[in-house]
Amino acid sequence: MQRFKCFLAARHSLHYHNTHVRTISALPNYATLNKLEDDVLVEGKAFSRSSVLNRPDSLNALTTPMVGRLNRLYESWEENPDIGFVLMKNNGRAFSSGSDVVSLYNNLSNGNVEDSKVFFQTLYKFVYLLGTYFKPHVAILNGLTFGAGAGISFPGMFRVVTDKTVFATPEAQIGFHPDAGASFYLSRLPGYLGEYLALTGKKLNGVEMVACGLATHYLLKERLPMIDERLGKLMTDDTTVIENSLAQYGDLVYLDETSILNKIKGIDKCFSQDTVEEILDALKKEATESHSEWSTTALKKLKEASPLSLKVTLQSIREGRYQPLDLCLAREYRISCNWISKHVSSDFSEGVRARLVDKDFAPKWDPPTLGDVSNDMVDCHFAPLPEVEPELNLNTAVREPSL
Repeated sequence: MQRFKCFLAARHSLHYHNTHVRTISALPNYATLNKLEDDVLVEGKAFSRSSVLNRPDSLNALTTPMVGRLNRLYESWEENPDIGFVLMKNNGRAFSSGSDVVSLYNNLSNGNVEDSKVFFQTLYKFVYLLGTYFKPHVAILNGLTFGAGAGISFPGMFRVVTDKTVFATPEAQIGFHPDAGASFYLSRLPGYLGEYLALTGKKLNGVEMVACGLATHYLLKERLPMIDERLGKLMTDDTTVIENSLAQYGDLVYLDETSILNKIKGIDKCFSQDTVEEILDALKKEATESHSEWSTTALKKLKEASPLSLKVTLQSIREGRYQPLDLCLAREYRISCNWISKHVSSDFSEGVRARLVDKDFAPKWDPPTLGDVSNDMVDCHFAPLPEVEPELNLNTAVREPSL
């Protein structure tokens, strides 16, 4: 293998520059509180705190109570002068498989749209909190890191991956759109790699994540206890000291010659096109002329995805290139709310049913083809919410994001 260098300059490109009422029921349900505390554990060290995603049987899929607890913890830690930096970790083989879409599916099947909207609102507010966090943050992404799992970790200063880390944004394959800040971080990847990942749901390993800038450090899983011990002894909020501590146990990045990142020239040629139809045509031409496996696989993935999802996703990523994090999240919230309201299509419910509930892997998309997806259908998802329904409210006056 040859050491990969050309992408390393972008390894810190996703660093979000940091700027410097809890309600309690009169009769609390202690069983619920204990379950919530079990789902998100807390570890305290001398000068740091760690949140630990602890729902391993569900691949740490995120629920509204979990994200709400993270919000409360992070707000309290940020205000505590005795805490210098914060970490996020996981138990089990997944950092987080993303949102608990089966729960969202069940809510929608029961006509409970509001609970799903509350989930998106809670999730996106936490993503923004992390993206504008005043203190250094270290996310240790050991295992599957999909969709919203990336959203609650990528905005932080340091993203540590291992040889067991796998990243993907597979939302288009289940009839949805990459959210939780995906239109921000994907649109800032080298070239048109973000469009490729968003539309195909292609997986990247830990080495590839460092190489393209999604992660800042790579190490073998066996070194995690050493990193944990080292960070636990730090008595500082100095980002340089934290960086050096992480680098001390890090491993060199060697990109396999079969990696998709070695196909970036072809990816740029195909996925820089203006429309999904033109991307498909470019991929067909690439597959015919070069007989490349990557283009054939990409074609297959696009044909399996929801046609409506593909068009909405492409427009969202393109708009994200020119917007700060708060505007990306506000747009994604509009899309998500309009989507689950089923004004245009029920593709999200159908995709989850086909791939995760009934598992027949034969979703019946509506509209069924790209040609049937009109511009009005796409624009509907980006439209402002009705006056009776508030937009996503982020505290930009105090927590101003950077581009």
